Amino acid sequence: MNNTKKEVIIGFLTGIIANTVGTLLYILLFSDLGIVETFKAAVAQEHIGSLLALGAILNLVAFFGFLKLKRDFRARGVMIATLLTALVILYYKVF
Repeated sequence: MNNTKKEVIIGFLTGIIANTVGTLLYILLFSDLGIVETFKAAVAQEHIGSLLALGAILNLVAFFGFLKLKRDFRARGVMIATLLTALVILYYKVF
């Protein structure tokens, strides 16, 4: 595997982890329920897309952090992870 692909994969994984941490952090700070109960309530009330979108805010930090460090391919991986999150949100909003 060449170095460019490796950098994009590292950025993608960073984006997925940042999104997950952001979602969990949002739940822990602003929800009175536990993590599992909040996810169940979000699915039942059809707010899971909004929950994922709020978690994706941390991707901004990762993206601009990689740009500031001149790690453009890692920033590209974070962008791909963000686009994947947007597609998942679109799926939940449409179906």
